[in-house]
Amino acid sequence: MKRAKNVFYVGAMKITRLDELTLTGAQPAVLFGEQWQPEALEKHRDWLSPQSFDFEANHLIQSTHAWLVQSPDFTLLVDTASGNDKERPDKPLFHHLHTDFLAQLEQAGVSPESVDYVLLTHLHVDHVGWNTRLLNGEWVPTFANATYLFSETEAGFYGAKNEDNPAVTSNRDVFNDSVLPVINAGQARLIPRGGGEVLKGVHFIPTPGHSIDHMSVSITSEGVEAFFAGDLMHHPLQVYYPELNSMYCEFGGSARASRLWALHYAAQRQAIWFSTHFAGSSVGCVSREGNAFHWSFL
Repeated sequence: MKRAKNVFYVGAMKITRLDELTLTGAQPAVLFGEQWQPEALEKHRDWLSPQSFDFEANHLIQSTHAWLVQSPDFTLLVDTASGNDKERPDKPLFHHLHTDFLAQLEQAGVSPESVDYVLLTHLHVDHVGWNTRLLNGEWVPTFANATYLFSETEAGFYGAKNEDNPAVTSNRDVFNDSVLPVINAGQARLIPRGGGEVLKGVHFIPTPGHSIDHMSVSITSEGVEAFFAGDLMHHPLQVYYPELNSMYCEFGGSARASRLWALHYAAQRQAIWFSTHFAGSSVGCVSREGNAFHWSFL
């Protein structure tokens, strides 16, 4: 696999990271909760600093971004970050953003109209925002000619109108301005539980837990596999401590099981792991050493 800045070549695919935010300030004990092991920082200092942890400020370094995949057969996005102009008063990190996301897309040689597919690992705030953009006071699909593929179960869960579940109510604004307009425009293709092949060489793989029907995306080209893991992990430390859930995981037991399964999967298949929240290159390989796993940034 070859790489230029923010660009990776996997088989016949060109994969470009579209940056949105660099996240600093998260305390590991807050993000990971009571299972956090402080000694992990010194144990892994050699590779954590400087791209993944700020030892002076004692905070994690993370990222939000999306992945643009260009192949001879299609142009697609995996997740769409948080979006501009969104009303997120209860999520201040994402409130009224004004980023150059679409300019980065254009710099990669892709117009919004030329995107064929948008694949969503799940329907949380920082994965669906650029599904839509504000036009004449209305939220409209950003990618007017694209088919948006996402979980049927997640659409039903987060779209529930009378649901008192905090996971639903806290995500209602996100669903209404970033998912529902796509459905209303007739551009949604809902993926049933169990996932499966949605395009030649492109699979949705069930990895639930972080959200109710979180799915990872596997794309294979010329015998090489790119594994888009969504929010299976929020930081590479979780490779070494897969029992650590983030504070954002909605179904803790399932999240741990899915994370462990995916680490085995990626190591066995030598898949290239494309993360959503890792800083640095955001891309790497998982290897297995006995009962433990190891992460190597590419």
